[in-house]
This record gives sequence, C-alpha cells and structure tokens, in this order.
Amino acid sequence: MRSDNITAENQRSGTFDWMLTRTGIDPTTRYRCPWIEGFCSRASVSAGETIDIKVSCNPASPFTLDLYRMGYYGGTGARLMASLGSFQGCPQPDPPIGPQRVRECDWETAITLTIPDDWRSGVYLGKLTAEREGWQSYIIFVVRQARSSDLLFQCSTNTWQAYNRWPDQFSLYDDGNKEWYWGPDVRVSYDRPYGKYCQIFDAPLSTGSGEFLLWEFPLAFWLEREGYDVAYTTNVDTHGDPAALLRSRIFLSVGHDEYWSPQMVDNVRQALEAGVHAAFLCGNSAYGITPLEPSTAGAPDRTLHRIGIYGPMDPRYFSSFPEMQRFTHNGPDESLLMGVRSVWPVMGGADWTCGHAGHWLFEGTGMRDGDGIAGLVGWESHGAPADIAGLEVVATGVTTNSSQQEGSYASVVFPGPGGGLVFNAATIWWGDGLAEPPGYVRPNVYATPQGPDPRVQQIIRNLFKRMLG
Repeated sequence: MRSDNITAENQRSGTFDWMLTRTGIDPTTRYRCPWIEGFCSRASVSAGETIDIKVSCNPASPFTLDLYRMGYYGGTGARLMASLGSFQGCPQPDPPIGPQRVRECDWETAITLTIPDDWRSGVYLGKLTAEREGWQSYIIFVVRQARSSDLLFQCSTNTWQAYNRWPDQFSLYDDGNKEWYWGPDVRVSYDRPYGKYCQIFDAPLSTGSGEFLLWEFPLAFWLEREGYDVAYTTNVDTHGDPAALLRSRIFLSVGHDEYWSPQMVDNVRQALEAGVHAAFLCGNSAYGITPLEPSTAGAPDRTLHRIGIYGPMDPRYFSSFPEMQRFTHNGPDESLLMGVRSVWPVMGGADWTCGHAGHWLFEGTGMRDGDGIAGLVGWESHGAPADIAGLEVVATGVTTNSSQQEGSYASVVFPGPGGGLVFNAATIWWGDGLAEPPGYVRPNVYATPQGPDPRVQQIIRNLFKRMLG
C-alpha cells in the first residue's frame, strides 16, 4: 500500500545541502572531529517531546545547527526542517574512563529542541557547523510516530554504538589491550558523539551519523521514492516499547543489525506471533547479546555491554577470539526468529544466486535458477537454515574472504508463527541493490556490489505486495 502522506512529504522541496562539505579527523585519535562534535540525549523522540543536543567546539567557536529529514525528495536525499543558531560553542570535557571502559559525556546542553507536531516520523540529521573555521559533523536522531503504518524501519543504533570508537579506542571491540576484541566486560554509552566509522572503508563525510548513511539510507531512500507507508524506530524502542511493533504490518531489520538485547528478541518474536510480517534485509543480525542498562546518571537504556551470542558457539572462532570462551550467556538460536543465522566464517562475499526461480518472490525479475546478482552478499551474511515448517531457501551460495575461507549463505522465506511472512535477505549489502542516494559510498571488500538492480527492486515489490495484500 502506498502512502499519500509519504508521497506528499517527498514532493516537498529537497536539498543537497545536508551533506558535509568540510570535515576532518584528529589523527592522534583516528576517529573524532574535536573542532565540532555533538550527540543527543535520546536515540528517538516523538512529536511534541523534547530532546537535548550536546555540542563541543574546540577551539571555542560560534556554531549553527541545520536539521534535515532524510528521504527521497526528488533525489536530493533530505529536506531542510529548521536552521538554528548561532550559538556559542566551547570545549566540553573528555569523560573519565569508567567501569568496563565506558565513556559517558556529562556535557552541558547547547540546544533543547521540541519536536513540532508536523514533523513526520523519519531519520533526522543535524549538520553542525563551527563558524570560526567551517568544520562540520552530524548529530542524528529518529522521530517516532504513534499512528499505525505499513512498514516499521528499525535503525540499528545498538550496532552503531558498538562500533563507535569515540574518542579514540573505546568501542565494544577494545578491552584496552586488543583493538579487535570479542568478549565480555566492555561497555559503551549512547552519551557521546559518533566518531568516524571504523570498519570496511574510510568515510569521514558521515562522521556523527552512526552507520545510517552507510548501510541503511539506501533502503530508506528507495522506500520513500516508492511511496511506501513507512515509520521509523530504533533498537532502543524495540527493546522498551513492544506495543509499537504491533502498530505496523511489516517489521524491517536493516543493514548491519548485529547487537540485540534479550528483550528485543522477545518483543519481535511476540510481534510475529501476533501476525506481524518481518523482512530481515540485513546480515550478521541478532548475533551479540547486549543488554541495555541505565547510564551512571540513571537515564534508562543508555549503555550496552556484550554477554554472549545468540545461537550455537562455533569453536573455530576461538583461534582469533579466545576471549569468546569467557561468555556466560547463550541463545536462544536467532535462526528460530529469522530463519537463518550467522555462521563461521561470518565474513565473506558472494553473488546472490537464485535457487528457486519458480517462487512468487521472483515474479517479473526474469531470474532463472543459477542466475546471480553480482557481489550483493557481503561483508557478512546469514546461513544454516532453521528446521521451520514451510521454510523455503530462495537463494544460496558459497562465500569467500581474503583468508580464502569458504562459508555459505542462504536467503529464506517462511511462514511466521502468527500467520505472517518472514523473509531474510542474508546480506548486509541488500540496500545497495535498491538505491544509490547522494553521499553513498559503495563498499568493496570480499565482493563488490554493483548498485541498484531492477531485479532486487522487483523482489522487494513482490515481497511487500504479498505481505500487504
């Protein structure tokens, strides 16, 4: 079903001015832009509610904040919602290293923003500009909505924070001794800016936006271009507001959605049992068990730490990550929710190869068994289909990585426990086959996706038509 509201919204005047034009990274930290950086007091907010925006400028400088809603908007990618400032910015203190290496910024509020009633649900980027020298970076938040919608687009905010190394080496992947650590006893906080993305490619023009522009924006851009009735949410909302899942007909897990709290798994499962459909347009998803807990100041759901993995532990990982043997929690198996799961070696690339050409999913694509969509699987994927009644494997193949390790992936469709449908695309890069919005950087590791493909677009149209039929 197409939405007149989304169509009308995207007919408004868009602009390319949302993109950063001058950004830099302090080489001594490798990840932060100290000249101007900021974060929000909440991952998401509803119309009529307030959100505090914390900003640091070093050296001190007046700064402005331009707020944009991300969408299609005639191909520009965003609409300007408000221009605020000038404000006087000053250096804010680097936070101390807390228990489990957590870094929580106790910064003064620079701007308190009340969300206008006419701001529809979406992903909102705030472009911060230090007037003294012109340096720029982003803040990011989601505007939720209370009404029902056809699609609910979940932003993978837990994973954005897990990989966020701000101010230098303080992600979930660093225990103070090892730069790529995969064990317990490390904690990260939402109370800090998003630094430059630390993996796969160098993307300083996305600094402050988490991983949204890298893996999730292509899908949002395409959905809004097509006019689908879509609302937006975050991992934090899926964790704490299960009723919101029941207000939409299709739940979307997107891109690199690796870190889920146990409550997230329970809430999504209950939504599927209630008849909600789900499309997992993602890879390596629901893999790490990360409870959400309060900040030191008591704000709910502001820190996360890793205590185990969902699904069986493959001992082959121990050669690279012996610290995984110290996990104290396991399961449930994520493939019982998604149809497939992360399998060793989780990293690798491949073509997305049709394995069931007669399936309704491929109607109008012209694909035959063995036809592949080049490079669409990567850099992490899903495999090992679960023993679920009615599950069908629609695409499958072999992945390879730079260590010449071979793995396998499988994309599946199956009936959910409440009568809905569940689809799993089995790749982080699925959005690359849908759209190439302004500012998008194409990945190139293990395999290279080839950009928008009419076959990928038709598969999703077929899927949503069946789910919304």
